[in-house]
Amino acid sequence: MITPNGDPLDHTAHVDPLGALRAPDGPECDVYLTGTVFLDIVFTGLAGAPVRGTESWAGGMGSSPGGIANMATALARLGLRTCLSAAFGDDHYGEYCWDALQQGESVDLSRSRTVPGWHSPVTVSMAYEGERTMVSHGHEAPPPEGALPDCPPGSRAAVAALTPGRREEWIAHSARAGAKIFADVGWDETGRWDLAGLADLEYCEAFLPNAEEAMRYTRTDCPRAAARKLAERVPVAVVTLGAEGAYAVDGATGETAEVPAIAVETLDPTGAGDVFVAGFVTGTLAGWPLADRLAFAGLTAALSVQEFGGSLSAPGWSEVAAWWESVQDCPDQDPAELRRYAFMTDLLPAPIRPWPLRRAVPTIGFRRAG
Repeated sequence: MITPNGDPLDHTAHVDPLGALRAPDGPECDVYLTGTVFLDIVFTGLAGAPVRGTESWAGGMGSSPGGIANMATALARLGLRTCLSAAFGDDHYGEYCWDALQQGESVDLSRSRTVPGWHSPVTVSMAYEGERTMVSHGHEAPPPEGALPDCPPGSRAAVAALTPGRREEWIAHSARAGAKIFADVGWDETGRWDLAGLADLEYCEAFLPNAEEAMRYTRTDCPRAAARKLAERVPVAVVTLGAEGAYAVDGATGETAEVPAIAVETLDPTGAGDVFVAGFVTGTLAGWPLADRLAFAGLTAALSVQEFGGSLSAPGWSEVAAWWESVQDCPDQDPAELRRYAFMTDLLPAPIRPWPLRRAVPTIGFRRAG
C-alpha cells in the first residue's frame, strides 16, 4: 500500500515492542495463527435493525479482509512479525484479501494457499445501536493435495480458537516448541459448556473468554469469580467485561488486575475482540506487568470500534501515540486515569502521520483510468 505522497504505509510508526528480544537466531516469526479468511462487507449508519419486508439504506459501507484476518492485521499493525496459514478463494475477493494482508499489512503468507475453484467465504455485517448483526456464507476449503503441510514455524506465540471436543495437533506442536498459546473460544452450540471438553486448554499460556462464556464454563454467576476459577487451569485468565472493561488473574502469583473500558462512540465493534487479544499478546511478549497488558489491550480495542471495517479498523502505533498525546492535552482528564497509561510514554514516538490511516472502503477496487 502506498500513501498519496508515494511512501509505504507503516502502521507500526517504527515502534518494535519486541526490539530488545530480537536476535539472529530468534524464532522465524513472533506470532503464528491459522483459520478462515472472509471478505467482510460492513454496513454502518443504520437507524436500527432491518425490518422484514422493507429496504434499509446504510449511511456507510466498507469492505475488508475478515475472519482470521482481523487478528493477523491487528498483530501486524502493532509491530509483531505475523505468519498466517489460511486458504484463500480463487476469485477476486480472495485476491483482494491476499494482497491486503501481504502487501498492505506485511503478514507472512508463505504457509497460505490459493484453492483453485473455491470461492471466498463472505460475511455481511450490519452495525447499529453499538452492536452488530452478521450473515455469513462459505464452504470449508478442501484439504491440500499431496504431502501434508509443514509443521507450524518457530514462533514466540500462537493464537488459537478452542473448539469443544476437538484437539488441534498444531497447538500442541507449537506449545512443545516453546510458543506461548493465547486462546479464546466461541459460543458452545452443544450447550454443554464443559471445560474438560476444551482439550487444548492444557497448552495455553492465556485464556481470554468473554464474561458470559467464562461464567458458563465455570458454573459461576460472577465474571471475576469465573476468572479466578479459570486461573486454576491456565497461567493467565482474562475475562472481557464489555462496557465494564476486563479482569485478569495470574494463576501463578495470584495477582489480579482490572481495567475499566475507555468510553468512546462505537461505530462498528466488528473485530474488537481480536484487537483486544492482539494488544494483550503484544504486552505479554514484551514482558509488561499484567495491569499494563490489560490496559493496552482495552485501549487498542477502544480505538478500533471508532472505525468500521473489521481488520482495517485495527490501530497502529501512530494512532496509539496520537490518542496518548490528545488525552494528555485535555484539561479535564482524571490524573489517575492518565497514570494508568503512563507506561506508554517511553514506548511511543511523536505521531508521524495523520490519524487515522488506511481504512475500509466501499469497494475492493476501482478500474484504473487509461
